[in-house]
Amino acid sequence: MTKPSLPELLHAAVTAVGGAERPGQVTMAQAVEQAIDDGSHLLVQAGTGTGKSLGYLVPALAHGERVIVATATLALQRQLVERDLPRTVEALHPLLRRRPEFAMLKGRSNYLCLHRLHEGVPQDEEEGLFDQFEAAAPTSKLGQDLLRLRDWSQETETGDRDDLTPGVSDRAWSQVSVSSRECLGASKCAYGAECFAGMARERAKLSEVVVTNHALLAIDAIEGAPVLPQHEVLIVDEAHELVSRVTGVATGELTPGQVNRAVRRAAKLVNEKAADQLQTAAEGFERLMELALPGRLDEIPEDLGYALMALRDAARTVISAIGSTRDRSVQDEDAVRKQALASVETVHDVAERISNGSEWDVVWYERHEPRGGAAYRPSGASLRVAPMSVSGLLREKLFADRSVVLTSATLKLGGDFNGVGASLGLAPEGTEGEDLPQWKGVDVGSPFDYPKQGILYVAKHLARPARDGDRADMLDELTELIRAAGGRTLGLFSSFRAAQLAAEELRVRIPEFPILLQGEETLGELIKNFAADPKTCLFGTLSLWQGVDVPGPSCQLVVMDKIPFPRPDDPVMSARQKAVEDAGGNGFMAVAATHAALLMAQGAGRLVRASGDRGVVAVLDQRLATARYGSYLKASLPDFWYTTDPHQVRKSLAAIDKAAQQTEEASA
Repeated sequence: MTKPSLPELLHAAVTAVGGAERPGQVTMAQAVEQAIDDGSHLLVQAGTGTGKSLGYLVPALAHGERVIVATATLALQRQLVERDLPRTVEALHPLLRRRPEFAMLKGRSNYLCLHRLHEGVPQDEEEGLFDQFEAAAPTSKLGQDLLRLRDWSQETETGDRDDLTPGVSDRAWSQVSVSSRECLGASKCAYGAECFAGMARERAKLSEVVVTNHALLAIDAIEGAPVLPQHEVLIVDEAHELVSRVTGVATGELTPGQVNRAVRRAAKLVNEKAADQLQTAAEGFERLMELALPGRLDEIPEDLGYALMALRDAARTVISAIGSTRDRSVQDEDAVRKQALASVETVHDVAERISNGSEWDVVWYERHEPRGGAAYRPSGASLRVAPMSVSGLLREKLFADRSVVLTSATLKLGGDFNGVGASLGLAPEGTEGEDLPQWKGVDVGSPFDYPKQGILYVAKHLARPARDGDRADMLDELTELIRAAGGRTLGLFSSFRAAQLAAEELRVRIPEFPILLQGEETLGELIKNFAADPKTCLFGTLSLWQGVDVPGPSCQLVVMDKIPFPRPDDPVMSARQKAVEDAGGNGFMAVAATHAALLMAQGAGRLVRASGDRGVVAVLDQRLATARYGSYLKASLPDFWYTTDPHQVRKSLAAIDKAAQQTEEASA
């Protein structure tokens, strides 16, 4: 029997999900098929509306070997596992004569731990925490969350935190989950046979397609011990996020609270001498951190160096002592021991990494304000260390022994793939070299007619923005644009302070247009309210630049207050920029401009989400029109019709608003 062709398979899949074939999707599927067949690497830019998930799933399923698909967001993971994969597998089954299995796999701490749930958190945690759990009617939010988690554990099939709706706080979840270091292991755990994380791993081993996240992909690459099953093909969707996610996984942190917790956990398991040594080292570190000022440490100060070496040596002593001590008087000794080891090993590893020093690491102090809610965090200072670059790691670990396809709507910056390629450890396309991964970049375009559907407006007449300066002229311009648009505005700001000031000011100036501000509600609730009322505006920062999908008339004006260059005091970005300059390159263009181009491309992508969308992307920063790097940034954006004329853009916005109102009235 002849093997079905790719066009046949793609047609069947597209029909099954109720879509329409698009030329860009066909081109992408063919390029992915070629890369998989050749064992080569591919970067694919596929604009919004291309249908890129089917563009890679169909050739991957047709290939017949195991494929890992890694995404950055929960929304895309859910879309793949709950919608695209089930429909595609069923549609291709008659043609392939097999029904490929698929599964989702995440890091261990994403799954409910039955041992923690039933046996409780080892004793050093906050007193009374589990009294709330046992109470018949807990009154605190934490107690209510824990009770709901216990009930949910009886009905969930996955134990996956993301399947719990509504969610619970990080603080509550930490009481019923463990990291891989804290896990007892199936052979020592009374609940090993029912372990949710273990079952997820078993499903992944038996599946042809495994959907995971960038973080687990990074752990698999960094830690050497494989957590993902063996695979022949890796597909990275939302690939513009990969470098920042890998950097996050490779970042270490030490805080006084974390170190003191390690001391408490170890104290009951080791001899007094070892416990006192760690306690003394912890007190010395805490005294230093009380005086720490935020900022990068080009060199480790002598007093900090001594404190870190004391922590490292004391932690090493405790680790040895924990391994040789048994105390059956300690309730649930194995869990207590494992948790203590995990805490002390983390302190040891980070202290050793920073005190050893590496020209490839960036070290800095950070200060935190207290934060409540789901992302609970106490106040205080932390000492952090991150890799200056992850390009070498990715080149060595990601592109060896398998075919890699990376795709996103924004991979081509300034007109080519080389900027993103360099951040991934890839030499410029076409560069020959025995040790260099060979790759190809393909831009399959977008089904949208950007010059007819959108306008790029740059407010060239505004004063050049100063860092954190008062921008009265920008607020005047923003007010006029929102009035002309009839609301319908997504405001993307370079800082939370700027978003907050704009919201406060415009709520007074134009009260007829409700202004929603990020942080005043959950992101999901804000986006739902923004989409429901066309007069409403939504202002916010980073997650809005990339996370809003509101097709239709509710979002017809996307405003960027200024070009989103990284802050000059960002320790990692400034170190990367300096490293490029020291090597004779243009650090500003390689790091700051590339960062800004990526965010602007993502932000501009919020405007046109469907074929009927019309609107304006307004950049209230004259530098996009006047600075030398402006052409590079513009070349990274969709090919909108371009103007710097404020009168023209207001007329256009008013016309778009009028057309939207007529459509709304006709459908009412």
